Amino acid sequence: MKGQRIGYIRVSAYDQNPERQLEGIELDRTFTDQASGKNAQRLQLEELMSFARSDDVVYVHSMDRLARNLDDLRQIVHSLTGRGVEVNFIKENLSFTGEDSPMATLMLSVMGAFAEFERSLIKERQREGIALAKQKGVYRGRKKTLSASEISSLQARVEEGEKKAQVARDMGISRQTLYQYLRS
Repeated sequence: MKGQRIGYIRVSAYDQNPERQLEGIELDRTFTDQASGKNAQRLQLEELMSFARSDDVVYVHSMDRLARNLDDLRQIVHSLTGRGVEVNFIKENLSFTGEDSPMATLMLSVMGAFAEFERSLIKERQREGIALAKQKGVYRGRKKTLSASEISSLQARVEEGEKKAQVARDMGISRQTLYQYLRS
C-alpha cells in the first residue's frame, strides 16, 4: 500500500501566508499551526505525529518550521522515521528515512544547529532593536489590555479581599498580567 503525502506548515503570526511554504507540492493532507516556534504546544504537529503511518512522506518547508531547537528536531525526525515515515525538508533539500547513513545524521545535526543559531541571532537583533528604540523614546511596548477605569476596578476588588485568580478571570487577563497591574 502506498503511503500518504502529508504536509506540515507553521506560521508564527496570523497575518503570515501559510500557502507559500509548500506551494506546488501535491499533498493528501496538510497540518497547519499558527504558533510561535518557541511554543511547545502545537496541536497540529501533535495531530500529525499521531496521524502519520509507515510509508507516509511528510513534507516541511524548512527545519525551523518543524522544530524549536536541535534536540526537538532530532526527536521529531527520529520519532517519525522510526515508524517508517520519510521526512523531507524542502528548503534544505534533505530527506530522512530512518535508514540514514552517518552522513545524513550529521547533516540533520549541522543544519538543525544552523537553524537554531539563526533563530537566536534574530532574537538577539530584535532585543538590540528594542533597546535602541527605548533609548530614542520611540518604543512604547505592548498596548495595555485594560483601560484606566478597569485597572482601578481591578485594584479595588483585590484590596477588598477578592481572590486574585477570580479577578483575573473576570477581567479576561492572566494572573501574571494582574500582578503587573497591581505593581504599577
